[in-house]
Amino acid sequence: MSAIAAAFAPAAAAVAAGRIPGATLGVVTADGLRAVTHAGMAALVPEPEPLTLEHWFDLASVSKVVATTTMILTLADEGRIDLDRPLTDAIPDLRQYDVANAAERRLTFRDCLAHRSFFPAVEPIYTYGDDPARLRAFVLQREWRHGPPVYSDINFLLLGIAIERITGKPLGEWPLGPGLSYGPPPGPAVATEQCMWRGRVLQGEVHDENCAAMGGETGHAGLFGTVDGVLDFAAGLLDGSGASPAMLAAIRTPFYEHRTCGWERKFAGWSGGQACSGETIGHTGFTGTGLWVDFARGVAWTLLTNRVHPTRHFDSGIFVLRPETGDAVVAAFG
Repeated sequence: MSAIAAAFAPAAAAVAAGRIPGATLGVVTADGLRAVTHAGMAALVPEPEPLTLEHWFDLASVSKVVATTTMILTLADEGRIDLDRPLTDAIPDLRQYDVANAAERRLTFRDCLAHRSFFPAVEPIYTYGDDPARLRAFVLQREWRHGPPVYSDINFLLLGIAIERITGKPLGEWPLGPGLSYGPPPGPAVATEQCMWRGRVLQGEVHDENCAAMGGETGHAGLFGTVDGVLDFAAGLLDGSGASPAMLAAIRTPFYEHRTCGWERKFAGWSGGQACSGETIGHTGFTGTGLWVDFARGVAWTLLTNRVHPTRHFDSGIFVLRPETGDAVVAAFG
């Protein structure tokens, strides 16, 4: 059995068992090796469609690290922001009706990157309307309920708005390289969910409801990618061609618990498995995507699935499949 087939065995079994419709695994190493394989279906309904290596996946929250984190750290590299300064440097109207007391106005860029804030884990912003400008204003002016720090999309919604303010452009105009794109992708797309809100199977349009209502390009979601597009990004981190030394330090150095700027580092029970080194970072996406980079072993991998197709309300086993795949990748390539 080849190395990539051995690494893909857990995902192939999940597809064969009908737990997920389709899966693609890509692996890249620091010395330039690249291996990719796939199995299953890009869509089951309304019409069956076999998965290919050319299909685009809705990366969901992997957008946070591939796009938003990279953009913020690039702006910091250019001296346009200071990560330890408040968001109000870029968004002066944040909670503008309570400038003396609003806790949101004291949050820094780094706080939001590492989810060291008080925002709720999730908020159905799309239920408040579908005008992108009005919903951005809602996010900025709402007095958010406070709680202990948790992983929250609100952190990255704010970072996305900050990028828009600083650059004067939507996120989709940032150069991301081939195989990565906001909005309807320029090629065949994997189907995600039969959306109860929109009344159709989503294919080539963003799955995340809040992102969709806010125009499809936000800091927390909206990016689509092919397996090669994601691997190109990972290869740039491994060999340093896609990130400055300062950026690499920011994404590899813990800031709050197991979180770095944007990413997670290996911890007990995390999505990347336990066979990887302690110098591994990763991030997952709700639609069934994920990316992990092991700097010590010089290997990175992306597992892309459509586990929410045709519904999220099904036990796909993704939370077991991800670490199993990570362990299999390290055994085969590490």
